[in-house]
Amino acid sequence: MSSSTQLLPYQRAMASVIAHRVHHTADWPTPIPDLLFFRREEPTAPDFCLIEPSVVLVVQGTKQMLIGGEAFPYHPSNFLITSLDLPASSQVVEASADTPCLGLVLKLDMRMIAELIAQGGLPHQRHKSGGISVGLGTMTPAIMEPFKRLLDLLDEPAAIEVLSPLIKKERHYRLLLSDQAGLLRQIASVDGQSHRIAKAIDWLKLNYASPLRIEELAALVQMSAPTFHHHFRQLTSMSPLKYQKWLRLNEAKRLMLNEHMDAASAAFRVGYESPSQFSREYSRLFGAPPKRDIEGLRQRTYNQPQ
Repeated sequence: MSSSTQLLPYQRAMASVIAHRVHHTADWPTPIPDLLFFRREEPTAPDFCLIEPSVVLVVQGTKQMLIGGEAFPYHPSNFLITSLDLPASSQVVEASADTPCLGLVLKLDMRMIAELIAQGGLPHQRHKSGGISVGLGTMTPAIMEPFKRLLDLLDEPAAIEVLSPLIKKERHYRLLLSDQAGLLRQIASVDGQSHRIAKAIDWLKLNYASPLRIEELAALVQMSAPTFHHHFRQLTSMSPLKYQKWLRLNEAKRLMLNEHMDAASAAFRVGYESPSQFSREYSRLFGAPPKRDIEGLRQRTYNQPQ
């Protein structure tokens, strides 16, 4: 029996679970920690997002992630995995109302991955250097099985608190046996450059509104400025300054959309000194000036079926 044939029962069962709980285009947080479902009923244009360290499965349809000018298409036969917080664009490629694109996002626990590696007994797989921290893995029944059992817990809510941590450990173990194990090992290695870049990203996420001094941030993660800049761009596909700008603009968008803040106030809140510069850079990233973009987003939200 071929691998794709073996996967079909898992894919159908998981698609049924997701479709039963998400009835229209939406991202649906579940009662299980760090697990989110998604449903899309038509192909979409690329949509900006920040991918946390996570594994993404599509059990029906096709999506792709666009990172640094490179496309990573994924479908039921593979999975997308990221080991750093990466600015990206997500796009639905295949979906319809009759056959929606269905899938899930599950955050990775990098500490658990490091602990499993430290215990030993896992085959060592090197990750090819020179690429960003994202990969496409081959789906297998062994990887799919714990994901299906996790979804089954939604029908047994009282068991989630007890059983989901056990399944979580198995999931991470299976991923460390997959063809993407090298990518996970790269970021989990505490003495590696990737781990230091991850620490720098954590700092940027907390201090995006503060002035960025590359030399100081490089020193904070114990790297020289040129080495830090090189590895940061290599792993995230952008410079530290551009990464900070991306964080600022997306936080400003959230403030305007969710907290009804005006553009100038949002600009100052996220660290801009000039509202006109903020408007130019916002338009360059999102394709429209702040006010028009937010009005369009609200209109699309109001018109979405409930």
